[in-house]
Amino acid sequence: MSAVVWQDLCVDALDVDRMSQFWAAVIGLDVADPAPPARLSGPTGRHTVWVNQVDRPRRAKNRTHLDIDCASIDDLVDLGATVTAPAAQTGLGWTRMVDPEGNDFCAFVRDPTEVPAYRLHGIAVDCDDPKMLAIWWGEVFGVEPTVDDDCWTLTGVAVDDRMTFDFNAVPEPRTEPNRVHWDVRGDVDRLLARGASRLWDMPKWTVLADPEGNEFCVFRDPH
Repeated sequence: MSAVVWQDLCVDALDVDRMSQFWAAVIGLDVADPAPPARLSGPTGRHTVWVNQVDRPRRAKNRTHLDIDCASIDDLVDLGATVTAPAAQTGLGWTRMVDPEGNDFCAFVRDPTEVPAYRLHGIAVDCDDPKMLAIWWGEVFGVEPTVDDDCWTLTGVAVDDRMTFDFNAVPEPRTEPNRVHWDVRGDVDRLLARGASRLWDMPKWTVLADPEGNEFCVFRDPH
């Protein structure tokens, strides 16, 4: 039995209005409530993205980033993104980009007829030990991870069966809080018993960290 279920996604921003407009257009959501924290809405509550006000700029490579489907890179540039490493240059199947505040994300160009309305297809997590962390989150969500070329993946734990969590090894150490995190519903004590760390408590949620320090928020499971 899973310890948690997916609730929503959160993105930190200095300029909430600018970043809300950008990510709503990129992902395929509506700005349902622009007041900080801004709420971007989609077909279900699980599609919700919150854009949270913070006062710290991006100072290091993001250890959690979003993977986006698109019809063209130019479309994303027109919205305010910047290319940092074109797919043709890296030989990879995606283009590395940054949003208007310098946060990393990856863009996957699809045939325009195959680009879905909801274009967020994955969350990538940089890790010291991707196998360990994928197994940990797999046990928390109640799914078995798969591995392909040292990338460990969880499928079907977030918005839909297409959206993945991908855990990859990187040499850089974690130096500051993530600018993308996810919220779940579950039991805090069960997560602490599995190896999570308590960071702080809020009236409606508790902020925990996974075994590599990635922050996530836990809301009490109504069941």
